[in-house]
Amino acid sequence: MVSAENQASAKTTQRTAVIVVAAGSGTRLGYGVPKALVPLKGRSLLEHALDNIARTRCAGEVIVVLPPGDTELARLCASHPLAPLLVPGGSTRNDSVRAGLSKMGPGTENVLIHDAARCLTPPDVFDAVAAALADGAKAVIPVLPVVDTIKTVSQDPGEVHPHVTGTPARESLRAVQTPQGFHAPTLIAAHAQADGWDKVTAEAITDDAMLMEMLGERVSTVPGSPAALKITTPTDLLLAKFLLATNPTEGTPVNQPDEQIPAQPVPLIIPRTGIGIDVHAVADASEPREMWLAGLHFPGVQGLSGHSDGDAVAHAACDALFSAAGIGDLGTHFGTDRPEYAGASGTTLLAEAARLVRAAGFEIGNVAVQFVGRRPKFAARRLEADAVLSEAAGAPVTVTATTSDGLGYEGTGEGLTAYATALVYSVQR
Repeated sequence: MVSAENQASAKTTQRTAVIVVAAGSGTRLGYGVPKALVPLKGRSLLEHALDNIARTRCAGEVIVVLPPGDTELARLCASHPLAPLLVPGGSTRNDSVRAGLSKMGPGTENVLIHDAARCLTPPDVFDAVAAALADGAKAVIPVLPVVDTIKTVSQDPGEVHPHVTGTPARESLRAVQTPQGFHAPTLIAAHAQADGWDKVTAEAITDDAMLMEMLGERVSTVPGSPAALKITTPTDLLLAKFLLATNPTEGTPVNQPDEQIPAQPVPLIIPRTGIGIDVHAVADASEPREMWLAGLHFPGVQGLSGHSDGDAVAHAACDALFSAAGIGDLGTHFGTDRPEYAGASGTTLLAEAARLVRAAGFEIGNVAVQFVGRRPKFAARRLEADAVLSEAAGAPVTVTATTSDGLGYEGTGEGLTAYATALVYSVQR
């Protein structure tokens, strides 16, 4: 027989919606895809967020706000056990939240607004926010104490450097996370009121809790979690990978929303680094070749000679990964005795190298490559190259270029050299 307390809890859950805002572009991550689609341990950030929501006890309805025109994230959502309701987002975060609020079912009493970039937020943080709402709070946010000393600054007209204007007491400061929970009708009314504000005032609102503050609502707090970091930069992504590697219960796909995963011992993770060097000569003028470098095509530039497409940057990245994982080198896996790789693109080889490294029991932290040569002119396409190679590797790859001041074969334009370093770390299988 179901107790009255459990019946009340189930009723509260049915009236609680979770809105996952996943409409960000993620340009600072450098993958060239929406942030929520960036891979982390073989699953997108959005899938990790949905996995953790599925393990909560508070989600009666889940709504995901996606980038307008998206199809790939929608496909992933359709195959997830939660089967969330999907809605296209707007041009700002506030617009995206309003789009999600408009899709909530009738009778929704409470709503949790969650950022897909905080995809590792533990289920107990969701439950704590929902419990505070059930106790009567109109607005609830998870927070962490601030460990750094914080300064307020200002910059006067004509000054080169901003100056310090004050030092708030650290004891009263908190870093805010998501999900942020609200009494749904109150939040909807707050957004409706803010919709008529001038642009400057509206753009000053950085989260829904701030909106409630501006309208005089009391915002309560519950303890957050260090795991609920916001993944915004490649460094954040690397930290998230380490968190997953050292906490095996996190990042595991769910099959059922109430699935229980047993605790496991935490392994010691020691990063490994590798170095790769690749040299290619510019093909003879009698042998016209397309220039492919760092995964990009450079029309009108004579290409590099080689068994594949001659992409020295991608090849050096492969060699660095193989070196870090201790599984051979470029010749071992893609040598001239492998006819299937004749003419293969650098991105094809890099994707296969990343697969082999992961199959050997490692995850990739990042790869950095610098090439030395006169051509092609590279600076204007650096970010494009980073995105293409990062997508192929499923991990951050960054490329820089320099010259040799006219010295050696790089200086005369006869060829170029690419140097790469890679970081990998062992993961439990």
